[in-house]
Amino acid sequence: MMLRLTTLLFAGLLAACNHSGQWISESEGGSASLAERGDTLEIVAPEGLTLWYPEPLSGDYRIRYDATVVIGGGAHDRLADLNCFWAASDPQHPDDFFARSAWRAGTFARYNSLDLFYVGYGGNDNTTTRFRKYHGGRFGAPADEVKPLLGQYTDTAHLLRPNRPLRIEITVACGRTTYAADGEVLFSRELAPGEGDGYFGLRLLANHTLIANFGIERL
Repeated sequence: MMLRLTTLLFAGLLAACNHSGQWISESEGGSASLAERGDTLEIVAPEGLTLWYPEPLSGDYRIRYDATVVIGGGAHDRLADLNCFWAASDPQHPDDFFARSAWRAGTFARYNSLDLFYVGYGGNDNTTTRFRKYHGGRFGAPADEVKPLLGQYTDTAHLLRPNRPLRIEITVACGRTTYAADGEVLFSRELAPGEGDGYFGLRLLANHTLIANFGIERL
């Protein structure tokens, strides 16, 4: 069954921990703006922004969307940081993922408090594309212990290109999670039972991004 976001009611400015349409936002400085244009969500994030799909996912599923980082002379047009979280949970609040949403407030370092998978596509000013596993129970420890690096690309073919849509597919199925871009599986990892369960979030930083054709498929 495909769950599609066909009525995205986005408008205006978002404060930290704000419900907007069918996403829940955590916006650093409350300065992000979102607008629906047909089947496309246009996001301008002057600072850190995480948009959480509001329902947890479990079992086998696939998340798909087309993402474009816009470069057109806008004040916040920046070719970097087309990122995402998935299978996210809060070890301190296993029954209330949004209990610390206002505290996280889009501040990247505070996501170290969560258990999740992360891909930073075009991170570090579009010089790396990295796959990490976060261990929220180690919050406060050195970063390499909290979120060890599982894989990395630095070649141009696996970095962002201006105004070029990427088809992102994240799959959790048969005890494995994969992250693919334009049909190429970039990262893959075996999962412990239940390790793929949790929340999905778009993670952006200081950029202007278009998200289109978002859907979740139960496998």
